[in-house]
Amino acid sequence: MQLSEQHELVRRTVREFAVNEVEPRAAELDRTGHFPDESIRQMAELGLLGICFPDEVGGSGGDVLSYAIAVEEIARVCGSTALIFAAHVSLGTYPIYAFGTADQKARYLRKLCRGEMLGAFGLTEPNAGSDAGGTQTTAIRDGDHYVLNGSKVFCTNGGVAGVAVITAVTTKGKGTDGISAFLVEKGTPGFIVAKKEDKLGVRGSETNVLHFEDCRVPVANRLGDEGEGFRLFMKTLDGGRISIGAMALGIAQGALDKSLSYSSQRVQFGRAIREFQAVQFMLADMATEINAARLLVYDAAMKKDRGERTTCESAMAKLFASEAAMRATDRAIQIHGGYGYIKDYPVERYFRDAKLTTIGEGTSEIQRLVIAREVLRDR
Repeated sequence: MQLSEQHELVRRTVREFAVNEVEPRAAELDRTGHFPDESIRQMAELGLLGICFPDEVGGSGGDVLSYAIAVEEIARVCGSTALIFAAHVSLGTYPIYAFGTADQKARYLRKLCRGEMLGAFGLTEPNAGSDAGGTQTTAIRDGDHYVLNGSKVFCTNGGVAGVAVITAVTTKGKGTDGISAFLVEKGTPGFIVAKKEDKLGVRGSETNVLHFEDCRVPVANRLGDEGEGFRLFMKTLDGGRISIGAMALGIAQGALDKSLSYSSQRVQFGRAIREFQAVQFMLADMATEINAARLLVYDAAMKKDRGERTTCESAMAKLFASEAAMRATDRAIQIHGGYGYIKDYPVERYFRDAKLTTIGEGTSEIQRLVIAREVLRDR
């Protein structure tokens, strides 16, 4: 796909930053689980945290395709940093930009775009995962406030965010039509950041349990009207799935990069292993699937830039790219042999990081349901 000069400039700029600043820290983040404060600060200085939002709200004035390219390039060297970035932009900032009031935008967007605070998103609950309509957290109106009680799990950036966008039931018995969305600021009494999860992969990203215990949130912090929360979150996920597809794409490309390098250097039976057909076939499959994933991700991003509905395209991009990333990272380990299984080489980290992309923001099974529903609806 031929990109514009502007998009190629984004790629070159982010790639240089990723290779020089992010990649040297990636293995240590994975080992320790420490949050990459320095990388996030530098990304804010580059304007990446507001890359796809307009200048007037503090953003960099770019588009969704630029954002997808940036996520891809960061993920190419560090899945943890890419996930923090993607969750902040797509899940923590976008819903305020798309659905917020003028007052909400004035209070939060400039700070979020400039990295003065990070954003988080709370949808999943202990008993409401793929069935997001089964939300049990409640928000009871009390004068000019709502009183929130309940818990959210698997919240990326949950422990470091300045504001979290969360859902809660405001009217019981109405199913998804009774769910509303709220902006809850860090430090609000009754908003408790609890357990930090010890994860298989993307270990440098903060994933937390959030508790709400008689947490009083102003009515002015309701996002949209009462009962609109579930629909707003589903629209948010349409965009978020593009970024997870881009993250998967970057991880897969990183695995291919490392495999090409290793197979050129590793000598067995007197020849570099890239000369053996078995290795060539794995490299060919990786390259083919990565190219196909890139076309799907970029197509979804460009349709979103044109203001088109992307429910099906976003799901396709995430589904294919995430499963291609799992296959690519598995082949990368196979190409590396025993060395691929040890932490001295990054491909085992890529394998663990890739798994998240088949689960987060809707599992592969949910993506297939979404795609099937869209295809059947069109008929």
